[in-house]
Amino acid sequence: MTPTENFNALGLQLPPAPKPLGVYKPLLVHGNHVYVSGHGTMQEDGTLIIGRIGTDLDIEAGKLAARQVGLAILSTLVKNLGSLDKIKRVIKVLGMINCTPDFERHPYVINGCSELFAQVWGEEYGVGVRSAIGMGSLPDNIPVEIEALFELA
Repeated sequence: MTPTENFNALGLQLPPAPKPLGVYKPLLVHGNHVYVSGHGTMQEDGTLIIGRIGTDLDIEAGKLAARQVGLAILSTLVKNLGSLDKIKRVIKVLGMINCTPDFERHPYVINGCSELFAQVWGEEYGVGVRSAIGMGSLPDNIPVEIEALFELA
């Protein structure tokens, strides 16, 4: 199955592709790589999931927020490239978590995005290298921000 067919089989909906909140491009194609700027927790209705993991949100809500960020990234890819099928593989994911200082399960939260990408592109092409780090705050008090690097098909 193609990445688009895999995504459709999940029964999920893409949120609107987020607009930049500053002076940057949401996506940049360079050679056969696609760099995607940090994305937040945009929902289908255009609102953001907000809150800090460890005080406002529990770990499961954080993981769902990371999946929502993954959906926002997919939306940006579709808007700018026309199809998820234009992506061959995930190369790198950088996940940043707005959390309390004692929170230690950063990788578990970012799995929300990584598992989504693995479902879309398969285990071989949907899983790349990754970092998951905690932050003292994120823009608009979102719980998760993720940037990613992909290879074009």
